[in-house]
Amino acid sequence: MSAEKRLRELAIELPAVSAPVANYVNAVRTGDLLFLAGKGPGAVDGVRPHGKLGREFDTQQGYRFARSVGLALLAAMRAELGSLDRVKRVVKVLGMVNCVPEFTDQPKVINGCSDLFVEVFGERGRHARSAVGMGSLPMAIPVEIECVVEVNKRGETRITRKSEPAKKKRR
Repeated sequence: MSAEKRLRELAIELPAVSAPVANYVNAVRTGDLLFLAGKGPGAVDGVRPHGKLGREFDTQQGYRFARSVGLALLAAMRAELGSLDRVKRVVKVLGMVNCVPEFTDQPKVINGCSDLFVEVFGERGRHARSAVGMGSLPMAIPVEIECVVEVNKRGETRITRKSEPAKKKRR
């Protein structure tokens, strides 16, 4: 299924792509891989959340923050590729959670982003992942996530149907 169509079905609107806050770019493509820089949660009522999971925020709030970061990553993918339909699969997600040392639910928090990717891309959204706790994150944001996606070449079929053999590469 088309990722763009799925977004419409889910009534999801992607946010504007935020500018980098330091000396880096939002995305770098090399070969068929697109590396996306880490993003944090967007502002709510004009205020960007800051604080630690296990102190200022609970696991459910963290899950919602991670989902909002996933939306920002999808927006960056679309801006770089022109369409989310060019994403062949999500390869890797690294989720960083700003938390107190005793907090152990980092995987549950980062599921907010992982669940979104599967909702939008289906099986192509399942990925390898690390979810780690951090002593701090830039600007005290509660969650930062980066990812790597594999990209279809222009004109390449998005999904090979099970009834069709995969096209062989010319040598």
